[in-house]
Amino acid sequence: MKTIDWSALDAGARAAALARPGGEDQAGIEAAVKRVFEQVQADGDTALRALTRRFDGVELGAFEVTAEEFAEAEAAVTPALRAAMVEARGRLLAWHRAGAGQGFEIETAPGVSCGRVLRPIARVGLYVPAGSAPLPSTALMLGVPAEVAGCPDVVLCTPPRADGRADPAVLVAAALCGIRRVFKLGGAQAIAAMALGTGSVPRCDKLFGPGNRYVTAAKQLAAMTAGGPAIDMPAGPSEVLVIADAGAPPVHVAADLLSQAEHGPDSQVVLATDSAGLIEAVRTEVERQLAELPRAGIARQALEHARLVKVGTLDEAFALSNEYAPEHLILALREPRAWLDRVTSAGSVFLGDFAPEGLGDYCSGTNHVLPTNGAARAWSGVGVASFQKAISFQQVSREGLAAIGPCAVEMARAEGLEAHAQSVLRRLGDAA
Repeated sequence: MKTIDWSALDAGARAAALARPGGEDQAGIEAAVKRVFEQVQADGDTALRALTRRFDGVELGAFEVTAEEFAEAEAAVTPALRAAMVEARGRLLAWHRAGAGQGFEIETAPGVSCGRVLRPIARVGLYVPAGSAPLPSTALMLGVPAEVAGCPDVVLCTPPRADGRADPAVLVAAALCGIRRVFKLGGAQAIAAMALGTGSVPRCDKLFGPGNRYVTAAKQLAAMTAGGPAIDMPAGPSEVLVIADAGAPPVHVAADLLSQAEHGPDSQVVLATDSAGLIEAVRTEVERQLAELPRAGIARQALEHARLVKVGTLDEAFALSNEYAPEHLILALREPRAWLDRVTSAGSVFLGDFAPEGLGDYCSGTNHVLPTNGAARAWSGVGVASFQKAISFQQVSREGLAAIGPCAVEMARAEGLEAHAQSVLRRLGDAA
């Protein structure tokens, strides 16, 4: 892990020091994803079978999970895991219901009533990764807000295992959210199938879910396709930034860094602290804990991109963080709540020594599908609103038209749009 003295760097060097890994081959990734889309567009299910054979090493006759496979998944998952998923789902439901938006209606002028109604997106496509490990938690994170929003048609894609089946825990998590249309498809080809539609996979109106850089590029390409679906956000390789003071327990900080590093080789973990002593203690603790991890090899690759940043003050750390805009931000500070107002860009924030990022990944109640790669400067994590459309409406009486019509006429003529003005004037004549 590289140590950086923040005060010794100029603006350009600071940006370079915290650059996310993997950007150098982005053009190649985008070209590969474009070829996948072209294949799926041209050959549909035939292309999906060939791509699944190539990338997953599995020959599939049918992609959709059967009722028998759902039943077998229920039998395969341990009671303890199922109970944990039920428990986590309960907290997710509570959090998402509390944060759900509502319609409204107000009178903006006498006789003019304007409002907004919320409607669920008709068909949504959820992507649940299983690259180096299946993620049933992601099925819950996507399925619960879709359920709360009331989406009538939910499609879920997840990569097949070597035996040609979907991960049982993913299927159980999907079933807990009422999702029964699950397809054994992974990677860019899954995104292409949901974006374009094939004989087996229905075309979706909006796509959700995290994934590797190929999946992220596929979602972005889908959103740029004429008539293509919307997407939730850019959600690629995972990342965490920890802001810590001298009182932070090194064992906790090291564990937080490693919890993200084990996601994949292209994950990035960053520590920003005003304590040089903490940096050295964390470095030692990371090596000690790393030796105990089953995924140590993956974590070590990710740690090549890790940064231990020495700042002069915590104010500098927050300025750094807001510019970096991390997916996960952990405030390992003695009074973390007092610093929360300083956070302007982050996917999700974890306050204090007893709020590990792992709780947010699974069961605290917040959603773990979050913007990455600096997208948190403008994007938010998945919520119920992500699965809804807001439709405005207005109702105007004769008196209301008389009151505000001249305003519209004046503005329409200033823009040279006489037909707009006439649409009001002809009614004003009727209203007279």
